[in-house]
Amino acid sequence: MRKTRATTLAATAMAAALALAGCAKDSGTSGSSSNNNAAAGSCVTAQAPAASAASTSSSAAGAKVDASALRVGLAFDIGGRGDASFNDAAAAGVDKAKNELGVKDVRESTASPTEDEAAKQQRLSQLATDGYNPIVAVGFAYAGAVQAVAPKFPNTKFAIVDDDSVNAPNVTPLVFSEEQGSFLVGVAAVYKSKNCHVGFVGGVNTPLIQKFEAGFIAGAKAASNKVQITSDYLTPAGDNTGFQDPAKGNIKAAAEFSGGADVVYQAAGASGKGVFQAASAAKGLAIGVDSDQYNQATVAEYKDVIMTSMLKRVDVAVFDYIQALAGNTLSSLPKRFDLAVDGVGYSTSGGKVDDIKPQLDGYKQAIISGTIKVPTTPQK
Repeated sequence: MRKTRATTLAATAMAAALALAGCAKDSGTSGSSSNNNAAAGSCVTAQAPAASAASTSSSAAGAKVDASALRVGLAFDIGGRGDASFNDAAAAGVDKAKNELGVKDVRESTASPTEDEAAKQQRLSQLATDGYNPIVAVGFAYAGAVQAVAPKFPNTKFAIVDDDSVNAPNVTPLVFSEEQGSFLVGVAAVYKSKNCHVGFVGGVNTPLIQKFEAGFIAGAKAASNKVQITSDYLTPAGDNTGFQDPAKGNIKAAAEFSGGADVVYQAAGASGKGVFQAASAAKGLAIGVDSDQYNQATVAEYKDVIMTSMLKRVDVAVFDYIQALAGNTLSSLPKRFDLAVDGVGYSTSGGKVDDIKPQLDGYKQAIISGTIKVPTTPQK
């Protein structure tokens, strides 16, 4: 288990701690539980950037088009549809394309936790052979398969989520600024922590998941110079079972809660359900990832402990990709889905962060403007 004592993100962040504590106290919303109190005075030491009246973010989506001629192949990462996280977000983007753009033919196929590279290549090849175009590969684990298969089907369009290493004319990367959204929920964690101790549970220790950890740590440190942060991973790089092991997620999160953390952020795919279980048992709070997990049916029994979710809008990216392909405007897609195009963000379902929304939006705008630079590797 790794522990870090936070330091300030910037010298100016310390200027008005007492003023901030007054602003960040619970708003007194009726019906809120004790877990819904901001309690900022106990941990927050930094003044949040001021939020302007107008939002500085904008949608990347263009005019709706007719995509009924497209036959969409959707190659899921492990967990598939129903993981209440990453894959479900991709599925939601395709479902929206069916409802709004007229897509009629969709085939889904899901990776298994222990399958080899040949199985991934076979999945993509079979979809292409059967005439599916475009094919959306959900997850960086498909990078090698896309690299091998795409050149064999030059008339088939491929998109790959979370990887931009494949340089081919028929491949479009759909990548995100996960660290930016994670920064915001790191700030939120500090505002809601009563123990001034927060935690992070990652599924697999890869550079991608480290971006979630990096942003979370940076956000927590931006809000407080005394917060304690505990980080854990379920499996090392190369062992992708960390994304589909709720029992292991429960064990790691339970250890963080018993060690004093009272808010834990998970970036662990289907294993995140175990983190929610641990939060419920410990009477703590948890932060979801990718989708608005407060509204996910598969984790509905734990919704009361989900204070917010870091929204990684895979649904937006997949929908926008299908729309752009149908409209022959692929060049209009952003190079990276970040806060400026609402590619990442945070959820407000359940009302647990409503009272600190001005502070969160102030940090959001500071990131968009470039005033705050969020690291992509954890700064211990």
